Amino acid sequence: MDPLPTLLALGDSYTIGEGVAEHERWPALLARRMKWTSPDYLAQTGWTAQELMEAIEKARMSHFYDWVSLLIGVNNQYRGMSLLQYSIEFEMLLYQALALNRNQPKKILVLSIPDYSVTPFARKKNPPRIFDEINAYNAVNETIARREGVHYVNITDISRQASHNSLLLTQDELHPSVHMYRLWVDRVESSLRFK
Repeated sequence: MDPLPTLLALGDSYTIGEGVAEHERWPALLARRMKWTSPDYLAQTGWTAQELMEAIEKARMSHFYDWVSLLIGVNNQYRGMSLLQYSIEFEMLLYQALALNRNQPKKILVLSIPDYSVTPFARKKNPPRIFDEINAYNAVNETIARREGVHYVNITDISRQASHNSLLLTQDELHPSVHMYRLWVDRVESSLRFK
């Protein structure tokens, strides 16, 4: 019997599931849905693309994964970092992700950055600017992901449903709840099954 597929989830608070239980994180939900092993994580709340890159280098992982997911960039935007810097770092992260799954681009999952401009947290932080900048960041990561032939899944429109559904956010009124993560997993699973 073949071993179950493995997943390494790379990212920030959206991957580590700030405010939800470990089994409610979107990579955990996806792994159960797809009948993969429980995912490994290299993710931390607040990480920028550069900080994730440094963490991967420091971890010096000696084994490979069947699947690698990547969701990163919101903290670059939040800290006011340049789009050019993100573009360079995201491309480097994608190469790191490919190295971790033996260069299988069709088994790299890149998720778009959620839009927190619609959350109560962002009400006094210039939501129109956040909205536009998240779109710009996602244009960058989508362009690079598609050029490299990896699997790109846009979940930003789902995140915007939080503007009229508070159940999609945790108690901090910023991070996704398990209800939103389930919607993300529906989208990811659908795109994997019909690609």
